[in-house]
Amino acid sequence: MNASVRISVSSLRAHKRRFAGTFLAVLLGVAFLAGTLVMGDTLRASFDTMFGNATSGTDAVVRSAGTITTPGESQGVRQPVDTGLVTAVEKAPGVAAAEPDIQGAGQLVGANGKPIGGQGPPTLAGNWIDDPKLNSYQLAEGRAPSKSGEVVVNRGAAEKGDLKIGDTTTLRTPDPVKVTIVGLATFGGEDGMAQVTYTGMTRSDAEKYLTAKPGEAASILVRAGPGTGQQELVDALAPVLPKGVEAITGQELAEENTDMISGQFLSLFTTFLLVFSGVALLVATFSIHNTFAIVVAQRTRENALLRALGASRRQVTASTLVEASVVAVVASAAGLAGGIGIAAGLQALFPAIGFPFPEGDLVISGLSMILPLAVGIVVCLGSALLPAVRAGRTAPLAALRETAVDQSGASRTRAVVGSALAALAVAVTLTGVIVSPSLWLAGSGAILALAAFVVLGPVASTTAVRVLGSPLDKLRGVTGGLARRNALRSPKRTAATASALMIGVAVVSLFTVFGASLKATMDQTVSRSFAGDVAVSTPSFGAGGSGLSPRLAPAIAERPEVDTAVGLGRGVAEVDGEGRALTVTDPVALERTFDLGNIKGSMRDLGDDGIAITGSEADKLGLKTGDTAQLAFTDGKKQTFTVRAVYGRSELAGDYVITRDAWAPHRTQDSDTLVAVTFKDGVSAADGKAAVEKVATAYGSPEVQTRDEYAQSSAGGIDMMLTLVYALLALAVLIALLGIANTLTLAVHERTRELGLLRAVGQTRAQLRAMVRWESVLVAAFGTVGGLALGGFLGWVLVKASDGASDSAFAFAMPPFQLTVVALVGVAAGALAGLRPARRAARLDVLRAIATE
Repeated sequence: MNASVRISVSSLRAHKRRFAGTFLAVLLGVAFLAGTLVMGDTLRASFDTMFGNATSGTDAVVRSAGTITTPGESQGVRQPVDTGLVTAVEKAPGVAAAEPDIQGAGQLVGANGKPIGGQGPPTLAGNWIDDPKLNSYQLAEGRAPSKSGEVVVNRGAAEKGDLKIGDTTTLRTPDPVKVTIVGLATFGGEDGMAQVTYTGMTRSDAEKYLTAKPGEAASILVRAGPGTGQQELVDALAPVLPKGVEAITGQELAEENTDMISGQFLSLFTTFLLVFSGVALLVATFSIHNTFAIVVAQRTRENALLRALGASRRQVTASTLVEASVVAVVASAAGLAGGIGIAAGLQALFPAIGFPFPEGDLVISGLSMILPLAVGIVVCLGSALLPAVRAGRTAPLAALRETAVDQSGASRTRAVVGSALAALAVAVTLTGVIVSPSLWLAGSGAILALAAFVVLGPVASTTAVRVLGSPLDKLRGVTGGLARRNALRSPKRTAATASALMIGVAVVSLFTVFGASLKATMDQTVSRSFAGDVAVSTPSFGAGGSGLSPRLAPAIAERPEVDTAVGLGRGVAEVDGEGRALTVTDPVALERTFDLGNIKGSMRDLGDDGIAITGSEADKLGLKTGDTAQLAFTDGKKQTFTVRAVYGRSELAGDYVITRDAWAPHRTQDSDTLVAVTFKDGVSAADGKAAVEKVATAYGSPEVQTRDEYAQSSAGGIDMMLTLVYALLALAVLIALLGIANTLTLAVHERTRELGLLRAVGQTRAQLRAMVRWESVLVAAFGTVGGLALGGFLGWVLVKASDGASDSAFAFAMPPFQLTVVALVGVAAGALAGLRPARRAARLDVLRAIATE
């Protein structure tokens, strides 16, 4: 074994350049994985610290015990508590102070007239708590609000909106409220809680604008006296609290907040990044395997001589694996350092583009270092295993013949196995998306399809390269013909080199197709369901924004240009024990402005005790018109509603519709998510839109859009998602290009004598460079075409599987322009990857090349 190690180390020293591409592929893959894990640990620790600081002075929280959580929502809605409880809480043993905590949505308008925040993180408003230990925010400048209209805002929000103490601006609650900034606050020593904005008002203003009626609060914050522990305080509060109200410790509240962030957003975010780390490492696997396969093929005579001199198969195999181990360990260790740099870069980048990440020092755990190191080593050794075994099988007699390039790959066995895999993939996929909709079956079919593409790659490469390279004979003459023949020389090598790029392009194409399908679905939904002329909305995603004033729709309806204006509000209730979202609106105007499909019963007769539901929900609950259903609201009250209408479509209108009169007794902070407007006959689109915009100005200037503009803005988050996906996939494509460049460089070394002979018989340096470049382009073109085909198929599978697993109808769309750009980028990248090998080939000395063995 010692001899194997010495031989491996000597070989690595003599041929360092051979493994440069492998080294970079491992380094980049490990760096991305390590960066993701370090970033996740850092964020969790930062949120732990932030929430711990925020609740450090709060020893107990009194709140409603029950929540109503609707499907797709991460945080439930709680019933408010009576602020009259403060007196009883203050009299409990061990209580030093108690303050009501009123919370709601409130979005500040900046000096430029545009709202601050709202793109994901919440925009909060509440009563300013005078007790500094109970207040999560600390007054940094100015003073606390003392009269109506005065507010304190967090310093980060003020800086974003170019606001300062003494400025007067608008706070959307969602009704616009004129406020004057009298103080700036910090959160745990920072300018704010990540990207969350906060506005602190007087208690009377908070009750007026953020609650349904005075005397309600989200919770009551309690501070313990000296010598009283948090759990001791909670135990003392229990006897004075009414039924349905609970007390928890401040520590438990901090843990709940951290779990809510870590268990939902952070887990989703880190999983998202880990998926791309996996793609990058999968691409690296092909590049690493190809490098070792070529190196082993080039060293056939060398390995045969070792076997002839007495080396065993195990020693030759071990020699190759030792080389792979050295490359793996060194590259993975370098990748760990790169991963820490990536995490630091992400930590600085994401807050700058609006992601809700708090600041904090990097947290580097043992797992975040050991796991990427182990994965890098395993991936590299696993990729080199088959070439190492092949090296050990070299016969001693091979030393007597010229080195042969691996010609395997296009065998009949491979074709049969690949075809069987492809047939199985199609069968499983079609079963999962058509016969019995199942995301698991569809996903299994997608994995089988990927395996089939890899197995069939060498079989398909011969035909594909001939077809793709056929124009080269006419365009580039002999040079083009030689490039095509070089690409055809080893089908397995060509396929393995192209497979790395194929996977990268396939994932890019998959997300491109899925993103285009989501946009088409949104456009289809708006076109089919929304019969209005314009929509008034507050474009935002996540928990941000404050919504629209419920008074906006009636104000717009009074304009002479307007026929109908209907606002869609949102409520929550438990229906048959399950949390459900309610659409709160005028059902008559809703029917006139939206296409609800076939309606059984009447939308006009809902009143304050009637409800309309979709046919799918009616079937689930076994309800029909005339039946009754009991709804339980967040205020603890239950009410029996009569089903007076069953309608066909739910897309924009929701599954449950009740009137504003029915919702009024149970509402909290009221707001609309959308106002749909229909003009009177003869009113032009420009005149109608201008009239609506004039009214909207008095309500915080929400955006007024045509139907097409509304559909596009609704899908705006998809473009941002795709931009992030493309940025992350750039790493996988870079690794694939390194693989192509490395393969071509090794192939140039392998063909040194051949290239020397071509130069000797008259081929110019420019022709030689063009030949190598066009070979790279052909390999890249094969990988790109295969990736587009696989990505398009997987995109179709994902769309159809989502369609089958959802109540909404998904539209499938293949965007020709975007996919053409992907194809051109893939081919251009291939040309770029071939530049360095081409220059190296052109610099070969003719006489030395001919003399090379």
